[in-house]
Amino acid sequence: MNVLSIQSHVSYGHVGNSAAAFPLQRLGFEVWRVNTVQFSNHTGYDDWRGEVFSASQIADLLQGLEARGAFGQCDAILSGYIGNADLGNVIVDTVRRIKIANPGALYLCDPVMGDREPGLYVRDEIPAFMRDSAIPAADIITPNAFELETLTGLPVRNLNEAVVAARSLLKSGPRIVVVTSLRPENGNADEIGLLAVTSEGAWMVSTPFLALDPAPNGAGDTVAALLLAQLLRGKGPQDAISEAASAIYAVIEETGRRGERELQLIAAQDSIVNPPKRFEAHALV
Repeated sequence: MNVLSIQSHVSYGHVGNSAAAFPLQRLGFEVWRVNTVQFSNHTGYDDWRGEVFSASQIADLLQGLEARGAFGQCDAILSGYIGNADLGNVIVDTVRRIKIANPGALYLCDPVMGDREPGLYVRDEIPAFMRDSAIPAADIITPNAFELETLTGLPVRNLNEAVVAARSLLKSGPRIVVVTSLRPENGNADEIGLLAVTSEGAWMVSTPFLALDPAPNGAGDTVAALLLAQLLRGKGPQDAISEAASAIYAVIEETGRRGERELQLIAAQDSIVNPPKRFEAHALV
């Protein structure tokens, strides 16, 4: 199966395509990477080098893929951080064209916008673009709690509020909403979880919270890729979040064991395929 992944790229470390492509490949998927930026390292460091590619450059690359007949062979599209609405519009238009060529293709949009502590770290235009354009085009979305609040205007302080907010997003078009890095006030403070919500039900999986300092960047990008892989394999939302949570836990555990700042995807590659610890999702009443 073929996945078109439109994300950032770093030479050192693992964020964006550098975090998403290898897990997908290790799980048996062909990945067509379109890099929206090329940086030496992620921007969590004090400095970085490289360039941001324009929307027209990305559109040109995608037209080249289309000319090869790739759109009809594309089984899924994955997008993450979007620097500006012009690039976002190119991605959404590409999704539209791919779905014409292959109506069964899935689009997973990770609406990267920020988190509780830093707040928004994208341009002011991005939340509206996500709400009005990206989310309606997506089959699966993977916001964190802060992003879910930003998209819906609803509070996401506890598990019930998270389910309510996620269900409100289903009305916009997606079939599956997966809330990542969820640590509800009424939950166990030593755990972190994934919440999957569809029109048929809601499921939650929790793993121990591994407090690494500094926390590695790119975990959300990896989770989105792991989740997409399991859904493409035919897993339902409950099993898909179980597999994704178990795999990312193994990666973060290996990262902490080695005392590294960057996600240890290569060292933990066998655990991506067969996680040594399994965490099962349970249905919510």
